Amino acid sequence: MDALIELGDGAFTLDKLVGIARRHETVGLSPGALDRMEASRAWVERAVSGNEDSGVVRPVYSINTGFGSLAGREAFSRPEQARDLSRRLVLSNASGLGGYFDDEVVRAAIAIRIASLAKGHSGIRVELIETLIEILNRGVKIAVPQHGSLGASGDLAPLAHVGLVVSRSPESDDPDVESGEAFLDGELVSGKTAMAEAGIPRIVLDAKEGLALLNGTSFSTALAALATYDADRLVRTSEVAAAMSIEALLGFGDAFVPQLHEARGHPGQIASAANLRRLLEGSKLIDGGEDRDPNRHPPQDAYSLRCVPQVLGPVRETIEFARQVVERELNAATDNPLIFTDLPASRELKAVSGGNFHAEYLAFVSDFLCIAVCEIGNIAERRLFRLDDGTLNRGLPDMLVPSEEVGMDCGFMLPQYVAAGLVSDSKTLAHPDSVDSIPTSANQEDHVSMAANAGRHVRQVITNTECVVGIELVMAAQALELRLTLEGHGTDALASATRAVLDLVRSTPTSDGRGIDLLTRDTVLYPRLRAGIELVRTGAVLNAIEMNGASG
Repeated sequence: MDALIELGDGAFTLDKLVGIARRHETVGLSPGALDRMEASRAWVERAVSGNEDSGVVRPVYSINTGFGSLAGREAFSRPEQARDLSRRLVLSNASGLGGYFDDEVVRAAIAIRIASLAKGHSGIRVELIETLIEILNRGVKIAVPQHGSLGASGDLAPLAHVGLVVSRSPESDDPDVESGEAFLDGELVSGKTAMAEAGIPRIVLDAKEGLALLNGTSFSTALAALATYDADRLVRTSEVAAAMSIEALLGFGDAFVPQLHEARGHPGQIASAANLRRLLEGSKLIDGGEDRDPNRHPPQDAYSLRCVPQVLGPVRETIEFARQVVERELNAATDNPLIFTDLPASRELKAVSGGNFHAEYLAFVSDFLCIAVCEIGNIAERRLFRLDDGTLNRGLPDMLVPSEEVGMDCGFMLPQYVAAGLVSDSKTLAHPDSVDSIPTSANQEDHVSMAANAGRHVRQVITNTECVVGIELVMAAQALELRLTLEGHGTDALASATRAVLDLVRSTPTSDGRGIDLLTRDTVLYPRLRAGIELVRTGAVLNAIEMNGASG
């Protein structure tokens, strides 16, 4: 953990977030955040203590009143009640259910919460942020259930499960069940046990800190952010697998001529076509191109081959839009109320109630990504089908297996079935969550975003699609070697980029020790498929392409 990522000042980027979430890079608080936090905290303390002359404490939402529809009009009169209020809020909101989020999601959400609180509008003490930072730096794996957030008023339920681990009762040491849950050496333990093992004291939350910790878009943003990062890697990997399939199917180069795409003018399509040209450069199997006439006529492939730029181009642009929204949210203050000490002197109430916790931006982003990534798998599966079908694959063996006796071997028949099932699952998950809303809190919170549901769904769609692209990678490698044999060529007939990926596939070990070699008769396929999927998921395919100098 050599890198230090300071939060609070400067741009908090998607790449930095991934560094914290996945590479466990060290987190720190920027010096400039301290002054901002101190100003808003001082205002909160004055609000809690009341007017020194009259002793009157005015109601300030979330500081000394109830929450949501329970806000009421009367302020709690004693300062210690504000402290107790924060803890009770955490206890009541920790109502999440279902399986636990991956640790990378929880780490990302905590980092996002730190960045938001460090903006200085939340009225919290520095001790709270320091505790969150220590949780990240010492690797405490908080267990957070996946179900419970509506994406407004923020991600209350999942953040409350973080809050249980962070905080303790102001009265006495709380029971284990009220300290949350965490994973320690693979075992589920109490938050108290995990924090003690890490040597991190749990803190007593003060006024405003309960809602400041819970009320924000941290989990919705974490899900959308990680999905955006993975979708970017996936679409570029899919273009590599597509290039291999196009080459194996003797595709036409006319579909990628630059003038064709410039005539339409969409930047994503132009970039995708340019990448495919780089990936296919030097291939002796591609018919025609910008500088040579095609030999076969008409020079047209099926849409799953020739329309790759027109499909993956808009996917690229959708991902870029998602990145812009996510990175703005990474640098946003999203709890409520927010405290602005620089408001005019004519306004005594510096706490401003609004709706920055509403995660509609993230709901849209996750829904858009869900649809876009679904299309990566949708068009890839059609190429798998074409590779298998002896009437469509331009002379390759049925099911891509050169069986000694036709019908004895199923070859790659079933991987296409698996891909079809995954694509169908993704299509169902791609129904937009953001169009749904169920009112809560006695109709005070009468429109919610469902951003967390959208975030969970897009991550599943990405997992599904990584599997489909991994299957294509394995099948395209098989098809390329079969094609070279049929055409009487060596591997030098391939584009240098696709040859580099073919070498990668063939040199990749599998769990059964057999590797991903040329299939000549039926064998157990799942170790090969899993290994191919891992090459997609880890970015190994793109690394091989970059080393070849053909990335785009």
